[in-house]
Amino acid sequence: MTWLFVAASYLLGATPSSYLAARVARGIDLREHGSGNLGATNAFRVLGWKPALPAAAVDILKGWVPVTYFPLWDGADEIWALAYGAAAIVGHVYSVYVGFKGGKGVATSAGVILALAPWAALAGIVVWGALVATLRIVSVGSMAAAITVPVTVYLTEGTGPVLWLVVALAAFVLFAHRSNVGRLLRGEENRFGTKGEAT
Repeated sequence: MTWLFVAASYLLGATPSSYLAARVARGIDLREHGSGNLGATNAFRVLGWKPALPAAAVDILKGWVPVTYFPLWDGADEIWALAYGAAAIVGHVYSVYVGFKGGKGVATSAGVILALAPWAALAGIVVWGALVATLRIVSVGSMAAAITVPVTVYLTEGTGPVLWLVVALAAFVLFAHRSNVGRLLRGEENRFGTKGEAT
């Protein structure tokens, strides 16, 4: 049963919410517009907030639901909750439904962390929101939040499986943003909310 739930977590995480929102709202393939990414940021840029906001909420739920509910249903050890969360994130980033292309895993990771360590998730959201509001660079907020979460987990819960998972997630998010780091260094990263304005 546990491995079936891992597979179910992946398939749930792989649901391409931004892709579907773009198809319904504009009749377009989001992979062919903006950055080509199927994450919430590109959806907001290309589609606007009305279609993108529910897509982003679904992305969060894709991480929160399997971590919260699947351990209750399978009766397995709590450690499997971490596996379900990781599978959902992998599904979001490498979605089987759209040619193994997806988002960068930030929103789905937020859902996983919200289920496992709510205070750390809150800290990450505050850091992300503050940086995006002031700098208007989503990638900077996402990377800073990714670093904030494991630090907060360590300070509030100490070491353990959850800490190692969020450290791995932070490394994964930073790796997924490597192209953004290059654009930041070149002064080419676009600011959120202003089309074409670079850093």
